[in-house]
Amino acid sequence: MPVRRRHTKPFKACTKCKYLVPHDVERCPVCGSESFTENWSGMIVVVDIENSEVAKILGIKHPGRYAIKIGI
Repeated sequence: MPVRRRHTKPFKACTKCKYLVPHDVERCPVCGSESFTENWSGMIVVVDIENSEVAKILGIKHPGRYAIKIGI
């Protein structure tokens, strides 16, 4: 019987600003936090901060990938 591997997400989310980073990153490049979680869902990618209404509503000030919901 083949061994089932647990599906893991390609990113972890900063628990302070929700920025998504690869698993090997130890400090969030946006807010400097060292607290991350793999328990997140939904993703938004912000490219143009100045013209993004969603970024303004969510208070996002740096381009990149962000989790929509995190569970700590």
